[in-house]
Amino acid sequence: MSSIKPIMAKHHDYCDRLFAEAEHAASQQDWSACLASLQHFVEAMHLHFRAEEEALFPAFEQITGTTGGPTEVMRQEHVRMRELLATLSTAAEAASDEDFFGAGDTLVVFMEQHNRKEEGILYPMCDDRIENKDELAKRLQLFVGACP
Repeated sequence: MSSIKPIMAKHHDYCDRLFAEAEHAASQQDWSACLASLQHFVEAMHLHFRAEEEALFPAFEQITGTTGGPTEVMRQEHVRMRELLATLSTAAEAASDEDFFGAGDTLVVFMEQHNRKEEGILYPMCDDRIENKDELAKRLQLFVGACP
């Protein structure tokens, strides 16, 4: 039987690597490479959010009968991260070190806390409570794909 946590945690790691590439390019003042890496990162993050918001969270909410608990907190945090992603993109387009690294530092801390909650609490709860995880795992893979 499939497990949710390894699929989604692996995608967290993948997104982290993509952002590290964008940060490295920015630190080298290679804004063209930064923008390319950042685009991959932003796309991966949006796919991750969609996987959770369109597949994982509804499955969890259906099985638990709650919509105002941990999934709502995660959705609110996704909104904040989407805002930070937009700020990062704007800063990279403007080749602004200060704005890029300021938003980047905030995003990294926010993502670390968010991912810790998902990997330590929400994903294990999903694995414990959702009975037919095979179909859900297939749907999640459609969103996040086979990340290296």
